[in-house]
Amino acid sequence: MTDASPGWELYRSFLAVVREGSLSGGARLLGLTQPTVGRHVDSLEASLGVGLFTRSQGGLAPTEVALALVPHAEAMAMAAEALRRAASGEAEDDRGTIRITASEMIGTEALPPILACFSEDHPRIAVELVLSNRTDDLIRRDADIAIRMVRPTQSSLVARKVGVIGLGLHAHKNLIQRFGMPMTVEELTQLPIIGFDRESSIRRLKDLGGFPLSRELFAFRCDSDAGQFAALKAGVGFGMCQYPLARRYPDLVPVMTGVIEFELDVWIAMHEDLKTSRRMRLMFDHLAEEMAAYTRLSPREPAKKQGPK
Repeated sequence: MTDASPGWELYRSFLAVVREGSLSGGARLLGLTQPTVGRHVDSLEASLGVGLFTRSQGGLAPTEVALALVPHAEAMAMAAEALRRAASGEAEDDRGTIRITASEMIGTEALPPILACFSEDHPRIAVELVLSNRTDDLIRRDADIAIRMVRPTQSSLVARKVGVIGLGLHAHKNLIQRFGMPMTVEELTQLPIIGFDRESSIRRLKDLGGFPLSRELFAFRCDSDAGQFAALKAGVGFGMCQYPLARRYPDLVPVMTGVIEFELDVWIAMHEDLKTSRRMRLMFDHLAEEMAAYTRLSPREPAKKQGPK
């Protein structure tokens, strides 16, 4: 191994080749020529003193050493992207790039009109949206600002609770006309229910109004929240939905209110190092205000028990 430390451009090409499986694929991904990517890989191997790829019929196969380097190269890639975003706008100017991470449902249903409003006021700020339920995106610098349903615990983050979202069981009105309104959990279990496919996803929920959950209970199974919501709107079955979101769709009817429902806190968080960036503060405050308004759409009639738990 040489004394000189390999530069990021070498690891960048290395990571592209690992992801694409060939020099040509890595070159296309990076917008470079194949010989350039090849030289980068050769230089990295020479600098480290190890071989990183073996040729196979399918292209270039990473060695065990290469696979061990991948997580570190990915961390470098994320750090480089964070630096790019930080450098894309001056600290006291409303221009540059902001990368936001949110859950699938918040990102696809709640955020689009909120971000559209922000873009009207700040057209020079580009927005990147990542749909993810990970809680370590900000620490890993995968994103600048996160909207999360759990309180961030890392001390290096600035977090603000903006409200509480209620979720309850809903069904399309046509489904209610077809099967009737269930009054007890036992009646509900005889009807088509929308739920998760994998056991790991099912464990996200404790139970169904006191009734143990299992994969076999669900007539429609999908591990995507957006997929479940699409099925709910289509009348495939009974499923959980955010109250403020359901209010946008008059055909969705609350079912067994007060029996099958729960609440989630809504937090806006960003890394404390970003507090000095004007565009980050603008977006943070905008999201906090608008998400607070979104949660206020969830008030409902006082819960009335319609059957035993």
